[in-house]
Order: sequence, then structure tokens, then C-alpha cells
Amino acid sequence: MKRREFLVAFGGTVLAGGACAVGVKLLTDLKYGPPPDRSEVLAKLKRGMLIDLTKCEEGCTDCVEECRRENNVYRNPEGEKTGETQWDIHWIRKVTVRRGSAEGQPEREVLVLCNHCENPPCAQVCPVQATYQREDGVVIVDHHRCIGCRYCMVACPYSVRFFNYRENDEWPNRKRPKRSHGVAESCTLCVHKLDTGQEPACVVACRKKGCDAITVGNLNDPEDPISTAIAKGGATRLREDLGTEPKVYYRGL
Repeated sequence: MKRREFLVAFGGTVLAGGACAVGVKLLTDLKYGPPPDRSEVLAKLKRGMLIDLTKCEEGCTDCVEECRRENNVYRNPEGEKTGETQWDIHWIRKVTVRRGSAEGQPEREVLVLCNHCENPPCAQVCPVQATYQREDGVVIVDHHRCIGCRYCMVACPYSVRFFNYRENDEWPNRKRPKRSHGVAESCTLCVHKLDTGQEPACVVACRKKGCDAITVGNLNDPEDPISTAIAKGGATRLREDLGTEPKVYYRGL
């Protein structure tokens, strides 16, 4: 077969395949209707979280452990024995904070995670737009675009973004991908669950514990429990003075 004849034949095959694909799409649309515009659905939402520290049990880490299992978050299995915990990733963790710098001030355990800021500094400094904000306000890292520069970690004023220095050998949740090494990451509010009408892993774990201290809702809905708490003046945020407009609220901070 001459080169010209081959190109004509190959081109015809491609066109036929393309026409078939279009036909399949049209038939699918006729049967099921056009696919829903996901962006319009998400645009009506403004995801937020309320953490009630008055209900959070001291020393409890059920939400932390469930987050690790659900999202395959890395932790050195021998870290507690060897003291090598510097490589551990924490999408959500408990820290002890003290009101004021003076000794003797009261201390409290506080859950900290990505604040999914309305004005996220991490997204603003990313040179390749690997960090971005979804229509519903959730801040995400695209691991396929991330180049590991860690600018986002420097920019985050809450110290809740981490870098995967090591490959995660453990893979507890086979339904979710293993975490990639060489990229930055942080809490995603379990968007893979939210998008299917489920609740984040930390919320479910806290409820199973009987505490019910974590709530995720829609800040655009005035009837939402989080919106109600904010309206009553019973919810505060970390470092509101920075202008990042975090969407994680606390009661009893």
C-alpha cells in the first residue's frame, strides 16, 4: 500500500471512530439526558466546618485515625518506637494551644486542619496552579501538576500543609489511591465522599465516638447549623486578622 493510500485509509478509520463516539454520546444523552453541570451544583455550595471543642473528648484521636485510613495518609509505622515522626503527614491533628504567651495561661486541645480559606494564600503562590479552589470553596492539590516546590507550605499561615517525602507502604483503603511522594497535600474535606452525598471520615468517626463535635455544612444556607452558630455569634476562626477568610469555625475556642 502506498503512503497516500495508507493515510486515506487511516483517516477514514479515525473519522469513522469519531462518528461512532459521537453517536454513542448522542444515544446516551437521549436515554439518560445530558450530564448534569457539576460546576453549577458546586457553585450553590460553600463548604464549611464547625468544630465544637466543648464536645471534643480530651485525648481522643478517632477522627485523626479514621482520616488516615480513609485517605491513606502516610505515617511511619515505626515512628513511635524510633522517634522518627518528622515524615508523618497530618491532614487533621490535635495540638495544645495556650491563650497568651505567659506561663500559667489555660491550655486547650484544638483540632487543626486545612481551613479552606476563601482567599487561600497557598493557591495564590503556586507557580503551576496545582493548588486551586473548587466552586464550593474546597481547596485541592492536583498531584499531577504539583512540582514539589513547597511554596504553598511557606505561604500557609496555619501550618496545615505537608510534603510527602516518602512513599506510603501502607494502603488501608484500596478504594482510594496511595498518596504520592514528592508532592504537597492537606485535608480535602473528603470531597470524594461529599460529592456522593456522604460525610467526611472525621465527622463519621466523631459521631461513632458519641461526641458529634465536627460538622460540615453549607455556609450559603442560612438554615445550616454552621450558619446559625455564626449568626448567633457562637463561632470563631483562627487568625481572622490575616484576611484569609477561613471556613473552619470553632465553638469554645
